[in-house]
Amino acid sequence: MRRAIFIPLLIILILAGVYLWPVPRQEFSQAYALAPASQVESLQAFRINNPPASLEVDGLKWEYLSTGAGTQTIVFLHGMTGSYDIWWQQIEALKDSYRVIAVTYPAAASLAKMENGLLAILAQEGVDKFNVVGTSLGGYFAQYLASRNPERIEKAVLANTFPPNDLIKEKNGTIGSLIPYLPEWLVMKVLRGSFASSIYPASGNDEMTLAFLNEISAGRMRKAQVAARYACIVEKFDPPTDTAIPLLIIEASNDPLVEATLREQLKTTYPSAQVVTVDNGHFPYISTPDFYTQTLQDFFSGSN
Repeated sequence: MRRAIFIPLLIILILAGVYLWPVPRQEFSQAYALAPASQVESLQAFRINNPPASLEVDGLKWEYLSTGAGTQTIVFLHGMTGSYDIWWQQIEALKDSYRVIAVTYPAAASLAKMENGLLAILAQEGVDKFNVVGTSLGGYFAQYLASRNPERIEKAVLANTFPPNDLIKEKNGTIGSLIPYLPEWLVMKVLRGSFASSIYPASGNDEMTLAFLNEISAGRMRKAQVAARYACIVEKFDPPTDTAIPLLIIEASNDPLVEATLREQLKTTYPSAQVVTVDNGHFPYISTPDFYTQTLQDFFSGSN
């Protein structure tokens, strides 16, 4: 009788141990060992000098940075595997001319919750009208914001992103629906595999891009955030096709996460948008920061 009880209990404990196995962590020096020293030092200094503030909205803790001294505000919205400081190179370059706000999304599993959180931060910081730079999920979220708050957005950058579509869910729906039930270590391992096999080569084998993403997946991002962000990516809404907001599309000709069909759909959705095409993958703001920042400066200053 005892044996009959012991064996199933042992199996349950083993399975629980496998499921709850912690995500492997990396020391900063280990994660960035191969990245250029100047970029690594600038990221370290940025984090020391710019610790994020926090605000709880709808029971979710948002982290964000508010800095800069300009009369205009630029809001930076990261992608599915990002954080407020993924934009550190652009923030450092722009903060003397603009007020800059950058956020980290909590596990907000709908675009409405994302909107509530961001607008609460803007209210906390006394910001009414703003420019927005969104990449990937952030670019999708920027479109949602523009559809619901067109009077508040002065200019918008939609980078490495896509319009509302069915394609992403058709191709990723099975794995997306499984994320909440998979072990956290497995979710992060799959992400790291994608970083190494597709993101890294598309970036031109940029070590800083790979290092930042590996650090994100080694404890800075939780499975709940991945699942929530995926839910937002596949949530449908009516895009602001008749918007008067000046738009800039930044796309990559070799983007491994936004295929050509979606890139063309985005340009068709917003035919009046300016378009800048790069060739270094999904994270050009990390791998070619000077060009990326200059592109933003030209757009927001009206040089283009």
